[in-house]
Amino acid sequence: MRIIRFVDDHDIKRWGHDLHDDTAALLEGEVLTGLRPGTRRAPVARLLAPVEPRAILCIGLNYRDHARETGQPLPERPVLFMKNPAAVQDPGEPIRLVPAFVERPEVDFEVELAVVLGRAARDVPVETALDHVLGYTVANDVSARQVQKHGGGGQWVRGKSYDTFCPLGPALVTPEDLPDPQALRLSTRLNGEVMQDSSTAEMVFTVAELIADLSTGTTLLPGTVILTGTPHGVGFARDPRVFLKPGDVLELEIEKIGVLKNPVMRW
Repeated sequence: MRIIRFVDDHDIKRWGHDLHDDTAALLEGEVLTGLRPGTRRAPVARLLAPVEPRAILCIGLNYRDHARETGQPLPERPVLFMKNPAAVQDPGEPIRLVPAFVERPEVDFEVELAVVLGRAARDVPVETALDHVLGYTVANDVSARQVQKHGGGGQWVRGKSYDTFCPLGPALVTPEDLPDPQALRLSTRLNGEVMQDSSTAEMVFTVAELIADLSTGTTLLPGTVILTGTPHGVGFARDPRVFLKPGDVLELEIEKIGVLKNPVMRW
């Protein structure tokens, strides 16, 4: 199922599916405790991020092609950092560049497969890890590179957690419609130009391996979102470098999930 979260024409937040002609079939309940079919359709005035994360866990250097372009060795264990859940932004809404006090923001894009957990996970074996997945969506791990590298005492969280720096959407696709997360094409278009184009087959650690590793001795709560890394083609690794500016439009696409589109604005 392709689950969407949206605002209807009365400004009421809804769950739905079967989106077409700007209307959706309603779903009743809550996504983490169970959704059931409703009895009518409703207008979709605006899409929302399909989940409100309990936590956002992020993995760095998890694509072989991305490690090569940055000159980094492949990691022996997943490289973990986090984003503030308040950084989530809705489809179609603007990514706002960093505050004016940041002299060299150098804001970059990163298309990522986002995994949403529907069940608590602790000490989960690889073989059953995907049983804890509620669904998959598209994420943009927006990054202020100078802050990431120099503004956090060696930690990446600050440069990755500004408001609007985690767009999610457009839909949450459940595992029955996406049984193999390691065979998906993903890409980024900036103002219509392809910047990233790769496959989740390039991951160093699979989705199942990431869930197993992150849950070792640690409870991952329902609603946790895992950003699984980005492929090659990011702006800071290009020559010349490419960073976001006001007026840009980003379209991030993952096969079988859809296109996450956001404009870029000043803070």
